[in-house]
Order: sequence, then structure tokens, then C-alpha cells
Amino acid sequence: MKKSHFRVAIYGSARTKKDEMAYKLVYQLAKHLAKEGYDVVTGGGPGLMDAASRGYHDCKKPGHHSIGLAIKLPKEQRYAYHLDLKEDFNKFSKRLDKFNSISNVFVAAPGGVGTLLEILYTWQLMQVHHTCNVPLILLGDMWQGLISWMKKEMLKKKLVNKEDFDNIYIAKNCKEAMDIINQAHSSLGNKDFCLNYNKYKV
Repeated sequence: MKKSHFRVAIYGSARTKKDEMAYKLVYQLAKHLAKEGYDVVTGGGPGLMDAASRGYHDCKKPGHHSIGLAIKLPKEQRYAYHLDLKEDFNKFSKRLDKFNSISNVFVAAPGGVGTLLEILYTWQLMQVHHTCNVPLILLGDMWQGLISWMKKEMLKKKLVNKEDFDNIYIAKNCKEAMDIINQAHSSLGNKDFCLNYNKYKV
């Protein structure tokens, strides 16, 4: 992937409302991504996906895109605001593979079962080296309990390796997320990126 089309995928809930803190957080993050000239990739639907698309288009630069990878569902079918490029999928597996094939960084904002699926699917692809070592950023304070449980139960029982956490980062706010994203951009092509940048490691 060329630096001129550096892409940041944002996972997050379709149920989040505009007045919620998570919506405002993702909206601001997307504005920062647009200012840096990065593309943004979302699931193309409402909630936090809409927050990302709206924030992105408030500061969008020419030649860069808000990309929506939408899933066909009985509910939550509405597209996010102003997607430059969109693609529809019938199956979650194909959609997730597309996310992983076109994105340089993954950001998981607060979400439910769907967001958890996206986190774990992306994480496993990195674990088994089916995709490159790239940052998976857990945004906000929701995910710390999950990481603590995994280390207490799975790592302690040797069901995962310590190295499986090397690509996982916790960012409390937009500034911390952008620190990691900008470092990933400047280190594009360096396979040891995740070993060299430890400030926000879980």
C-alpha cells in the first residue's frame, strides 16, 4: 500500500447516537485523519460509521476517500453520510477479509458483538500471519477489561502467547490514537513497527 493511499479502518457500533460521547470521539478522530490525508474505511452504516464519514468530510482533502464496506442486514441497513466509495456484502466473512486487505491501521471504537467480531477476526489474522503486522488500536475505556480478562485467563493458561499482544494498543483519546496512526504511517513497510513503538501497548 502506498503512503499516498494510507487507509485507517474504524470499527464501531451502528447503534450509537449523535449525542453520545463515543460518536463525538469518532467524529473528531475522523477529522484528524482527513487533515492528515489518510483514507478512512468503515462498515458504511449508521452510528459510529456515520460519525466517521461525517467527521471525515468536514476536513476532507481532494483525492482522498471515505470508503464504506456495507453488510446487507434486515435492520441497520441505512448507509452512512456521504461515502465516496461503497461496496455491499452478503456475508460478514467476505466483508472482513476486504477490511483486512485494504487497511493499514485498525481502530476499534466502542461497540457490541459485531465490533467484537471485527476485533477478534483482525487479531487472529495477524496472529497466524495471514495479514501484516499492523496496529489494532482499541479506542476509549471500554476494552481494557477484555484485555485484562484475556491476560488473566487465556495467557495465564497458555492458550495464547505473550507475543500475540504485540500489535494491540489502547488509546484513551484521539491524540493517543493519532500518535500511533502517524507512527504507523511514517513506518510503513517496516515489519518491526510494532516491536519499536511501545508507549500504548496493552
